[in-house]
Amino acid sequence: LANIYWMNRVNVIRPYMTAGYGIMGYKPTMKTSAGVETKFNAGENVKEAYLPVGLGIKFGLSNSINLDMGYTMNFVDGDNLDGYRAGLQNDKFSYSHIGLEFILGSKSKTPLSSYNPVAALQDDYITRNAALQASLDADRAKHAAHMEEMNKERMRFLNDSDKDGVSDYFDKCPNTPVGIQVDGAGCEIKVTSTTTVVNPVRVVVTEEDRRIVAEAIRNLEFDFAKSTLRSTSYPTLNRVADLLKSKDFSLKLAGHTDNVGSDAANLKLSKDRAESVKSYLVSQGVNPSRIEATGYGESQPIATNKTAAGRQDNRRVEFTLY
Repeated sequence: LANIYWMNRVNVIRPYMTAGYGIMGYKPTMKTSAGVETKFNAGENVKEAYLPVGLGIKFGLSNSINLDMGYTMNFVDGDNLDGYRAGLQNDKFSYSHIGLEFILGSKSKTPLSSYNPVAALQDDYITRNAALQASLDADRAKHAAHMEEMNKERMRFLNDSDKDGVSDYFDKCPNTPVGIQVDGAGCEIKVTSTTTVVNPVRVVVTEEDRRIVAEAIRNLEFDFAKSTLRSTSYPTLNRVADLLKSKDFSLKLAGHTDNVGSDAANLKLSKDRAESVKSYLVSQGVNPSRIEATGYGESQPIATNKTAAGRQDNRRVEFTLY
């Protein structure tokens, strides 16, 4: 696999490199200048490791014959091969070769050394893709007329020739002028312009109305330190309820307290008492949207809080008709 040349689709010329490791055994001899041959190492077999490294090139003469040429250098781990020690330098030897390589096996299959799997995968992809593209083109040609008809129908849904906001497919009134309001069918909406003048109703509060409210304020009583109305307040509040129902009045209720207690407690008590009056009037049939209830606590006294009479005056719910 290492000798497969991956870059070429057809490997006619294939350079290669070899490397290995091995053990060799030999019995070296030496010959003196006088021509006498003597055994090295007392004739014992010498075993040494060696490392062969080579380069070569193969030429594809046919699908089953290659011309192989190469050169190999062998590095020996010792200095005994030639029977002569030359200091620290180990022995080495090399050789060149040239020959014909015959590939055995099935002639119908590409030899592994000439086979490029990347190129084969690419060829397979191109072949399959071409077949799929041909199938798609055939389907397009077969259904071309039908697709054209569908596209025309689709454009009817998308197009709005008169720009009235209704597509041509649903437009029952084509060519509507620009700016005309249309209905869902694309037809003009006939708009009739009418103007209605509403005269404001003037609310007049009479002295009798003020007297009824003032009497209700005077008779208004709550349980001590509570927002519960006493029954003695009902008769005059009933007259206020009748007044609100018979006339187009609105009523603002403003609750107040003296300075006894905390600010927060007084604010809550004043609000609760105003709401209590509102609840009673609503129970008598008054529209709740016409009554506003607000609490001010001790923030708006009308008399001094230093005397009992002054504090009594400050504990009140004010009625304002409008």
